[in-house]
Amino acid sequence: MRHLRELVSLGGDHGDALHRPPGVRDDRRAARRGGGAVSGALKPAARRPRVGDSGASWDPSIVVFACNWCSYAGADTAGVSRIQQQPHFRIIRVMCSGRIQPGFVLRAFEKGADGVLVSGCHFGDCHYIFGNHRAVEQFDKTKKVVRLLGIEEGRLRLEWISAAEGARFAQVIGEFTDTVRRLGPSPLGASAGRRSAAQPARGETEP
Repeated sequence: MRHLRELVSLGGDHGDALHRPPGVRDDRRAARRGGGAVSGALKPAARRPRVGDSGASWDPSIVVFACNWCSYAGADTAGVSRIQQQPHFRIIRVMCSGRIQPGFVLRAFEKGADGVLVSGCHFGDCHYIFGNHRAVEQFDKTKKVVRLLGIEEGRLRLEWISAAEGARFAQVIGEFTDTVRRLGPSPLGASAGRRSAAQPARGETEP
């Protein structure tokens, strides 16, 4: 998983790409490697009790990449309006949904996410004009990588939510949480947990 993610760029500054019409490529993109915005934003999450662990109920861990101008504001609208919604998600605010590359999503799964939701502005409302078109391109690439890794496609979702659609944000979160709960814990998160449990903590010495 780590080797595969290293082959997928985490990106850098893609402001120019967001203003390009869909399908127009930029050769300079290959020269820009690095980034790490997600690695800094995503902190290792403590694993919740899983199905089968002493019979405890299981709640999924969901990461939501929300664009600053629409979906993040939609989540805020849901909160201000006191709309009840599922609490099992963390929001990472990004400037545009077109910024979300496959490496970001893989990083989230690697860090223990059971589902990843990418959300941006409706077509025609993008602050950067073509950002959500680019989000579709990136999402299609991400789905192919996720399928290659054997992860269920239901753990990944793309939605358009405006700043005024607080109720819709809550509805999407509820639907997605139920879907991921039915799928069960992510196989990547479970395997990562087993590896960390098998490895001695830093500073400890093996007998």
